[in-house]
Amino acid sequence: MPPKRRAGFPRLVRESSKTRVAAAPRAKAATPVYVLKVTLLGTRPPIWRRLAVPADITLARLHAMLQVVMGWYDCHLHRFVSPDQTRYGPLSEVGDADWDLGLIDERKAKLSRVLAAPKQRMVYEYDFGDGWEHGIQLEKIVAPEPGLHYPRCLAGRRACPPEDCGGVWGYAELLQIIADPGHPEHAERLEWLGGPIDPEAFDPDEVNKLLKRVR
Repeated sequence: MPPKRRAGFPRLVRESSKTRVAAAPRAKAATPVYVLKVTLLGTRPPIWRRLAVPADITLARLHAMLQVVMGWYDCHLHRFVSPDQTRYGPLSEVGDADWDLGLIDERKAKLSRVLAAPKQRMVYEYDFGDGWEHGIQLEKIVAPEPGLHYPRCLAGRRACPPEDCGGVWGYAELLQIIADPGHPEHAERLEWLGGPIDPEAFDPDEVNKLLKRVR
């Protein structure tokens, strides 16, 4: 004789299957932050900036940030050269095939793919006439600090050279001329600059205000 079925047992099973708790979704991991040391090569004493940026930005976004922290005005062509000598930059919108040759679109290149580990370096070239070359070193990878927004300029030294002053050597000569009131080109160079400049001036707080525009 088969055992008697307990009254209500099937109902309890059905209710149990209806009240299963769904697994909580996994929290999205925070994007790591890259701390970059950017140095304008060939300057003595060196002109440099320390910049904290999200690791997943494109090189196009990094270009916009570098223009701000260094003090350039984005008036000239630029490109990045990776550790393996791959070249990234803006592809021409006016049919300049000679410029596009050999470049990978910087809008599709992630910073974390180009620099993957601390101590790796790449070069950022700006204004091929004056030849400003910036060494960019990945110093460390850190977790984002709660309540802070990135990018952030953490530190830096000395003012950016003025655009179109002739590169590193032209800038050094310019500083000598404007420091010497007796130089025959002193007045002319000051007029070109629009007034005296302070080569030691740098204000990270002011830079961070400007960086808000490229977040």
